[in-house]
Amino acid sequence: MNDLWLGLCLSTAIADWVAVAKGETRLERIAKPLTLLFLLLWFLSRTPLHGGSLFFALGLFFSLLGDLALLFEGWFLPGLFAFLLAHLAYIFSINTPLAEVSPLWSVPIAIVLALSAARLLRRIAQGALERQSANLVVPIYVYGLTLTLMILSALMTLFRPDWSARASLSLSFGALFFYVSDLILAWNRFVRPLRNGRLWNMILYHLGQILLTIGAFLHWGGAG
Repeated sequence: MNDLWLGLCLSTAIADWVAVAKGETRLERIAKPLTLLFLLLWFLSRTPLHGGSLFFALGLFFSLLGDLALLFEGWFLPGLFAFLLAHLAYIFSINTPLAEVSPLWSVPIAIVLALSAARLLRRIAQGALERQSANLVVPIYVYGLTLTLMILSALMTLFRPDWSARASLSLSFGALFFYVSDLILAWNRFVRPLRNGRLWNMILYHLGQILLTIGAFLHWGGAG
């Protein structure tokens, strides 16, 4: 039964991608939340909840709430807040227990992430202002900063001895896919539409969440 949840997660993710590609709103409203629900159930069934793994499960739960909110027009801000909580939970999860990382790696990576995020967030915030969405500028910056910290936390596991190579690679690729997914979503909404933007947004989002969860499972529940 444990791996059945992951199989169902993959099936509903593909169903959601098909729904987005074909504009099947009804199917999307079913498949999208079910994907995160099945992923959460798989993680809960395979991983003992304590410390970091408990925070990670909360991150999946808040992501599920965010998915539900973003299915409906006018719920963008509640959805953004739910995903903000999800990323905070992921940050606490990855950094529990807090480990030291050599500044030789952490400082350059943090600088590159900060500079690239600042440039992208400035363009997205400008787009929000141009579209009369000034009330979203501060939430966009707060969310963008939190997402950047989540990516940094994930990448730092590559240099932590308490994380295996398989777990840290899965987590890191998951975080990067999540980042690109959110960038596509924001660019589509506030800057300009991208070709097949919504489809790529959802594909990368689901792959990101799945890889993050597999990485967390390998660290807390698997053989590493």
